[in-house]
Amino acid sequence: MPQNVLSSDTHAQDAPAPTPKPRKVPRVVVLGGGSVGLYVARRLRKKLGKREAAIVVVDPRPYMTYAPFLPEAGAGSIDARDVVAPHRRALKGIDVLQGKVVGVAHGDKKITIHPEEGPDYEVSYDQLVVGLGSVSRTLPIPGLAENAIGFKNVEEAIAVRNHVLNRMDVASSTWDADLRKRMLTFTFVGGGFAGIEALAEIEDMARYATRNYPTIDPEDLRFVMIEGAGRILPEVSEPMGLWALEEMKKRGIEFHLNTFLSSCEGGHVVTSTGVEFDTETIVWTAGVKANPVIKDHSDLPVDKMGRLTVLPTLQVATMGEDGTGEVVPDAWGAGDCAAVPDVLNPGQFCPPNAQHAIREATQLADNMVAQLKGQPVEEYKHKSVGVVASLGLYKGVAELFGFLKLRGPLAWLAHRGYHVMAMPTGNRKLRIMVGWIGQAVMGREIVSLGSLHDPRDEFRQASVPPKGSSTKVEQKAESSAARAAKG
Repeated sequence: MPQNVLSSDTHAQDAPAPTPKPRKVPRVVVLGGGSVGLYVARRLRKKLGKREAAIVVVDPRPYMTYAPFLPEAGAGSIDARDVVAPHRRALKGIDVLQGKVVGVAHGDKKITIHPEEGPDYEVSYDQLVVGLGSVSRTLPIPGLAENAIGFKNVEEAIAVRNHVLNRMDVASSTWDADLRKRMLTFTFVGGGFAGIEALAEIEDMARYATRNYPTIDPEDLRFVMIEGAGRILPEVSEPMGLWALEEMKKRGIEFHLNTFLSSCEGGHVVTSTGVEFDTETIVWTAGVKANPVIKDHSDLPVDKMGRLTVLPTLQVATMGEDGTGEVVPDAWGAGDCAAVPDVLNPGQFCPPNAQHAIREATQLADNMVAQLKGQPVEEYKHKSVGVVASLGLYKGVAELFGFLKLRGPLAWLAHRGYHVMAMPTGNRKLRIMVGWIGQAVMGREIVSLGSLHDPRDEFRQASVPPKGSSTKVEQKAESSAARAAKG
């Protein structure tokens, strides 16, 4: 761990703490290594030399996940390693600390980090960037925590893929009709972009995989979407959302709109409309919320939704009732965890997506550099170029530039083209495109690697216990046998 990064938080009890010496080079600490954190740090390093600023990125994972590609990674269209950008490679000339931020004391300009191993420690800073992103927004539904899985990171996406294929493997050798039906029922909750793209890609992959299962027909698979609103894909216009809904229904996907999940204990799903069925797969994609660390363990201002309050300049500010804000010095925020005002749509906030996060990061870095050099800062303004969504291989919807509406293969190409260009590092762009070409030529790779989630299971079962570690029952039996032999 770089010595020039950490500030000691322990002192001998019988000696006064030494007066800290002022740093010659200001330290910028970036919380979160996702889209905001990675792009802020890279741009700051590009514009500020090492003698002008020391930059530190803190994140519990050693890589950034490009979330828009998670559905394709889950479907096997993109290798899981190619949808992440390793921090050590992408953040040249920047210190990276792997750990979870568990406290922010901006009044003292210190953060507390909980590493994977070892005690918590503190890091001091001069400028703070908060890009902690979001976490899954769950509800206290009976059985949800025990039976469901999210779709927020690459580990979850691959786990869903492996689980779906594993259920198909097991079901193909099962003669119990009810058990087989339960195994081949796959439930998704949440009809926004994340849920619809995940459902569409996984369903497309699973039906393709049935050609390798002589005992499973595509019609044997049951895919169910539960959505509380009256429509899907609220990010696109209603006609386009309706078209996507009808197209997915033609593929045999079952939709329950204006419906909420009431219970899923033991895999038995009960909905608010009285629908009940059994399933062994529940994927939760019903929204996100700002990282709770900001609200629960920091002294930074937040709104009623727990989001960091910021000005259009991306400076953290305490907001008054009249809508004006008082800047909190040396603190900045952007992305899913911040309520960024949409200047082009007064009264609204920028949606929490990759398109805005990356552009907010660029403006934030430029504003910080301007402030450090005594120059004026600028407001973040970005008119969305549109929205694109994948609905499976060669399928998609897109609305671009306010007037161009695409469906099917053209929309799918627009989705891939836009996001591969937004993917950080040329290395990852190239790997993704090569993978797509390989898939187009050789077809999908359909295999479940479920053992990845517990790779030591088989070894544990095969291991022989050491001598002298027999159970009490075995020891009693051995003693009885010894006494009988003596007698």
